[in-house]
Amino acid sequence: MAKPRIYQGGCLCGAVRFEATGPIPKPHTCSCRMCQRHSGALTAVWVELPANRVRWTGTAGAPATYRSSAASSRAFCSACGSSLGAIDDDPVVALLLGAFDKAHYKEFAPAAHSYVTPRPKWWKVHIAD
Repeated sequence: MAKPRIYQGGCLCGAVRFEATGPIPKPHTCSCRMCQRHSGALTAVWVELPANRVRWTGTAGAPATYRSSAASSRAFCSACGSSLGAIDDDPVVALLLGAFDKAHYKEFAPAAHSYVTPRPKWWKVHIAD
């Protein structure tokens, strides 16, 4: 059996780093106002993994969090402010695709889009078939 791929990433300053062990479930995009404000982008791309498949490896350890809803906390680096994702109560860690060192892998292609309405009408999100 093939060894699962390990994906790495982290914040802008490198203090918060992570290793995520595949396989990657279906990534998705989201244009809700909370994701927009958290990421600073009109659409966020999320890679959700069971918490036991994400390991925080940087010198700062786990990221700082902000409780953003009844079921989730947004994760960020307390040194440089980079948004890293969300840590859900499920236990699920949802990582922002932009936080990965390499985002070109085919398995990162979003399979669905959530909350289309909050996006500006001129902003188009393409979900590959």
